[in-house]
Amino acid sequence: MGPSIFAILALIVIGYTVGSVRIVNQGNQALVERLGRYHRKLRPGLNFIVPFLDTIVWEESIRERLLDVPPQSAITRDNVSLDVDAVVYWKVLDLERTYYEIENIQDAIRELVITTLRSEIGKMPFEDTFSSRDELNQALLDQLDEATEPWGVKVTRVEVQSINPPQSVLDSMQQQQAAELKRRATVLEAEGEQQASIKRAQGTVQSIELLSQALKERPDAREILNFLIAQQYVEANQKLGESNNSKVLFMDPKFLSEGLVDLINAPTTPENNEPLPKPPNRSPRSR
Repeated sequence: MGPSIFAILALIVIGYTVGSVRIVNQGNQALVERLGRYHRKLRPGLNFIVPFLDTIVWEESIRERLLDVPPQSAITRDNVSLDVDAVVYWKVLDLERTYYEIENIQDAIRELVITTLRSEIGKMPFEDTFSSRDELNQALLDQLDEATEPWGVKVTRVEVQSINPPQSVLDSMQQQQAAELKRRATVLEAEGEQQASIKRAQGTVQSIELLSQALKERPDAREILNFLIAQQYVEANQKLGESNNSKVLFMDPKFLSEGLVDLINAPTTPENNEPLPKPPNRSPRSR
């Protein structure tokens, strides 16, 4: 009789010990209720509870987690409809408040993100939704962090992933961008032509100044000028003959050639390089 009692007591002690041991993994916490009321919080590692009196009602991770919000429709301040999606990084700071203050924390955060995202998009014009994404992320983070603080939750980061306007709006944006690129190209081309014209004019002025300075130092300046004019005339006639386009001449080329020959062959005086007047034609006297 005695050994049987000891065996029964040993089994009771072993069962009580096994039933009271609870192991909580690293990165998790657990809530314990005693007789239906919150009693204490279990930390990671080996923990003991009172069987039949204590109950672990919730064990949850306190690590940072990711919540992916699917695309949601939103309307900008200038009445442009968009599809916007976002991701939220959050973690539990106070497991007790998270369990007792809100029914389903993940669904609550998701709905809060959706309503806050639509509200912030509605404050912005359409063009600012793309260029002000950082400001949009920060505004969402501030509002979500403040709203989730009573739930014992910390929202650490919010990122708007994509903003998708309707196809008609995309087509209009592409046309506007193409027109802007064309306008910039036209302006750059006009500026380039203007600068080139200025450079050519400056080069011509410099060439004339150099030529004038060189001719001042030479006694045969007129002959050099005649040669340069004749050279330009010959090159112009050559280009005129090589061109396949139609030509319209307002002067007889023969007269131009004869005038050029007279200019080249005009005698000059050694003093001032001026052409000497030709002697007048005299008819022979009849005797």
